[in-house]
Amino acid sequence: MNRLLQKLIQLDQRLFVGINGRLHRSFLNFWLYHLTHLGGAWFTILSTLFIWIVAPAPWNKVGLQACVALAISHIPVALAKKTYPRVRPYLTLPGTNTFRNPLTDHSFPSGHTTAIFSVTMTFMAVQPALAFILGPLALIVAVSRIYLGLHYPSDVLAGAVIGSSVALGTVALWA
Repeated sequence: MNRLLQKLIQLDQRLFVGINGRLHRSFLNFWLYHLTHLGGAWFTILSTLFIWIVAPAPWNKVGLQACVALAISHIPVALAKKTYPRVRPYLTLPGTNTFRNPLTDHSFPSGHTTAIFSVTMTFMAVQPALAFILGPLALIVAVSRIYLGLHYPSDVLAGAVIGSSVALGTVALWA
């Protein structure tokens, strides 16, 4: 078991170095630095509240569901960050590319990834055709967290699973 865990950690680090190191381009630096904020608290909270309050039916209901999924999804994130205080990769792996004002709290799981998946998955569950737009958007935010040196791939994967699960559960319970 210990050997398997070591192999998974090595794979996680290799994937991180591949995305954070070998992919770096000035074009991506600009776009991923800005697009990552689509998973941030300000954007996700304000956009879901706006849709809930302003959008006509049935989208206002979906906006409320997304608000609820967003709020609930951060309970396991907060618990995991306290239970598994993983240090961010830019603090542990020499040569990591990072940007101004990097976060210093724990990295596991990715809160930005959890947020974007909890919101987008809610809309995709209600209207599957939105997956062509929202799916890639959520993946871009997830990859940006690795690219910016803030999360390991496993942090991002955990955030995507948490956000998606809570979103799908919220929509299912609402039906």
